[in-house]
Amino acid sequence: MGLTELTELIVSLGDWTWWIVAGVLFVLELLAPGVFFLWFGVAAMLTGVMVLVVDVSWQVQIAVFSVLSVVSLVAGRRYFASLWNRTDQPNLNRRMNNFVGRSFQLDQPIHGRRGQIEIDDALWKIEGPDCEAGTWVTVRSVNGLSLVVEPDDAASGEPAKT
Repeated sequence: MGLTELTELIVSLGDWTWWIVAGVLFVLELLAPGVFFLWFGVAAMLTGVMVLVVDVSWQVQIAVFSVLSVVSLVAGRRYFASLWNRTDQPNLNRRMNNFVGRSFQLDQPIHGRRGQIEIDDALWKIEGPDCEAGTWVTVRSVNGLSLVVEPDDAASGEPAKT
């Protein structure tokens, strides 16, 4: 099918063109992974509504579809990104962040600002001021794959805070 035949087909469909384009894009959305064609389908529907209300040339229709595609893509991604990031376990894959604010007793000393601590049967790298074994420390932050700790005199003699 050449460009001339395609143009004649679009002209013969009239106001239904954008509704058909929207339907094709929604079917593609069902067949393709991810959420991508949905936004172009929404833009085609909105362009179809505009064509029903206002009689404009095909060049204006293409321009409106293009602008609405970008707007719906950006707005949709931004809206759904906020929904997809909500979880009741925000640190599920960042287990180290669960230790921030908790206090633990060192079983090994910290020398040269580096050391290790055993938490829940796992050894974790720690950074902080030099301390002797038995010192209570509080995890203040995470730096890469290390827990950043500082001595906690108030926690001495207490079990680990949860």
